[in-house]
Amino acid sequence: MSLVEPQPKPVFASDIRLWDLVREDMKDRDRFGSQKYGMPLHPYNGRDALVDAYQEALDLCVYLRQAIY
Repeated sequence: MSLVEPQPKPVFASDIRLWDLVREDMKDRDRFGSQKYGMPLHPYNGRDALVDAYQEALDLCVYLRQAIY
């Protein structure tokens, strides 16, 4: 599989709406984080959001490459 070739146009295959699934996943992650840390995510929380996001993005890249492989 080439990772530089353009993808074909999508075809209709299901009534499942991915945005609905993502919104539900976001609600679940918010609940999980609130339980884990005892509060919802908020600004000025003592963490560096760019570092957190970058580390999560690095993990994401590895998971995506694993799925492609």
